[in-house]
Order: sequence, then structure tokens, then C-alpha cells
Amino acid sequence: MFTQLAFLDLGAPELLIILLIVLLLFGGRKLPELSRSLGESLREIRKGVNGTDDDKKPEKPEKT
Repeated sequence: MFTQLAFLDLGAPELLIILLIVLLLFGGRKLPELSRSLGESLREIRKGVNGTDDDKKPEKPEKT
């Protein structure tokens, strides 16, 4: 999980300090909302990178 952040050379103490600063800036009530929107954004970015789009499924022709 943290191998993607290896180039930043962040250890556990640094991550805890960053988490504490985020908690102080946004407060406990905003964190779930912030993390949810961040997750949705990452999901959209992955869709764009992979080229998959669930909205553009091929439509089945209607029988008449």
C-alpha cells in the first residue's frame, strides 16, 4: 500500500504528523466527507486512465 509513496520517503512519524495537521485543519466532522470525496475523485481518475466508462455501455437494440 505504501510502496507508491516510497519516493516521498515518508515514515510512520511523518505520516502521523501530516494526519494530525489535517485533523486540526479540517476537524473531526469534515474528515469523513473529505475522505469520501477524495475516494470518488481517485475512482474517476482511475476510470479515465484505464479507459473504462460504465456510462457508455453498448445499448441493446429494441425489438419491434
